[in-house]
Amino acid sequence: MIQTVVHNPATAQPSPVAVVTPPALRPDLAAIVELIPAGSKVLDLGCGDGELLAYLIHAKQVKGRGIELSEQGVLTCVRRGLSVRQGNLNEGLADYPEHSFDYVVLSQTLPFLSDAKKILLEMLRVGQRAVVSFPNWGYWRCRLELLATGRMPQAPGLPQPWYEAPRWQAFTITDFGQFCRLIDVTICQEIYLAHGRRIQVRKVKNLLATTAVFVLEKA
Repeated sequence: MIQTVVHNPATAQPSPVAVVTPPALRPDLAAIVELIPAGSKVLDLGCGDGELLAYLIHAKQVKGRGIELSEQGVLTCVRRGLSVRQGNLNEGLADYPEHSFDYVVLSQTLPFLSDAKKILLEMLRVGQRAVVSFPNWGYWRCRLELLATGRMPQAPGLPQPWYEAPRWQAFTITDFGQFCRLIDVTICQEIYLAHGRRIQVRKVKNLLATTAVFVLEKA
């Protein structure tokens, strides 16, 4: 816990006052925090319990809003004092005008959405830039598991069988890069993680990275 020092005139000694310290973030969320400049206007899609949004507001003084599907997630966010509304991302972002945010964030949610093109283009309509993170089914252990067992592997960091709702759709870093070119979206910043640790790879990223974090712009 961080302590803030307050001057006590009676003792002329600093008196510590406890304040809330932001919790340790999931590795991909920590990477996203690095990519978003202080003071930005941010929309967090599928924001869950508001962990990322609360951290950005606390650490970077962003003006943040969120959208979350689950009622429990929305209630948790509201209790934290966050501006979050309930909504289904598959229905788009029609309530928001163009360029109303600097950054629109989608963390670990893309595999669960039915129309990836629609949501990415909507993100880049309402935001100047989009930030996405997702698990990489191209990771070498996923390939080995599929080869050895003949069964669809669970992605690293996504411990959910293929048959459980909501259903995920497997894709790789290479798939995503080709998809962005297809819809005229540019990847302008990229971070790769292997089990939570950042790795400096380019040529073999699809083989060694378990998670990718990208900043996107319209081409």
